[in-house]
Amino acid sequence: MTHAMLKGSNIPLDAPTVRAVLRWTPGPGIPDVDASALLLGEAGRVRSDEDFVFYNQPRHPSGLVRHLPKKRLVEGATDSVEADLAALDASVARVVVAASADGGPFGLVRDLCVLLYDTARSGAGSTDAEPIARFDVTPETGDETAMLCGELYRRGDGWKFRALGQGYASGLVGLATEFGISVDEAEEDGTPAASGTGPAATTPATTGAAPGAAPGDGARPAPVAAPPASPASSSGGYAYPPPPAEPPAIPAPAPAPAYGYPQQQHQSQQSPQPSYGYPPHQPVPDPAFRLPPQGPQFLPGR
Repeated sequence: MTHAMLKGSNIPLDAPTVRAVLRWTPGPGIPDVDASALLLGEAGRVRSDEDFVFYNQPRHPSGLVRHLPKKRLVEGATDSVEADLAALDASVARVVVAASADGGPFGLVRDLCVLLYDTARSGAGSTDAEPIARFDVTPETGDETAMLCGELYRRGDGWKFRALGQGYASGLVGLATEFGISVDEAEEDGTPAASGTGPAATTPATTGAAPGAAPGDGARPAPVAAPPASPASSSGGYAYPPPPAEPPAIPAPAPAPAYGYPQQQHQSQQSPQPSYGYPPHQPVPDPAFRLPPQGPQFLPGR
C-alpha cells in the first residue's frame, strides 16, 4: 500500500535499503530536474564535502548512498538516489533528498513527485513494484530552483521518512551552502564542487588569460592581425605603372547629305560648336539656289 503524503507528514520505514525517485513530465520549455542527497550529522550539517551525493559526485565514499542514472519512462522522466540505511554510520542522523531545476524555476516543472521504494522488493533500479510512499512536490512561489523533497531520519533504532517541500531560489549552490558544503566560487556554471573531490572540482577554467600566458594556462589564443596591404596592390600590379586614363570618346561624323540638298546641321548638347566640315544651319533659303538639270520627263509641257 502506497502512503499518499502531505507536506510535513511522516511514516516509519521497515526497509533497510530505500530508493527515492523524483519523477516529472518533461516537454518543451520544461526545466530538467536533478536529484541529490545530503548526509547530515546531529548539527544538521554535512560532516565533510564528501557527504554531498549528486551527478558530479555520484557515490559516497562509503558506497552506502548513490546517485543513479536518469531514465525516461511512460509515466515521465526520473532521477533517483539510493541509501543503505541499516549500514550507515551512526554519525549520520539524516539523509536529505533534494532536487534542483536546470533551465528554469520549479514553477515550470509539471507533475513533480517523490516516490519512495523498498529496494529489496523492487529490485535494483526497478520501479515496477508499488512504492512505499508518494509525495507531490509543489513549490510555494514558483521561483524556486532547488527543493528539499523529503528526508530520511533516525528515530530510535529505526528510520522514518518525512515529506518536506521546502524551496530555495538560490539553486543547488545555495542549497549546498545552507548545509555546510564548501562551494568553489570559481565555478561559472552554478554547479557546486566539493573541495578536491568529484569531477567538478577539476573543471578547467575557460576564461582568457593575460597576454604571454603559457599554452597550458587555459588562455585562448589572441586574434592575429591581418598583414598590411602591399604598396604594389594599390598600383594596379606589382612593378608596373597604372594603366593610362581612357581618352574621351570622339563623336562619329554626321552622314553625308542627300544629293542636291545641303545638310541640316545639328549641334551636340555637349558642345556648342558645329559639326566638322559642314556650314551651320541656314534659317533663310538661299536665293541663288537652283535645281540641278532635270531629265526630259520633268520639263514643262511634257
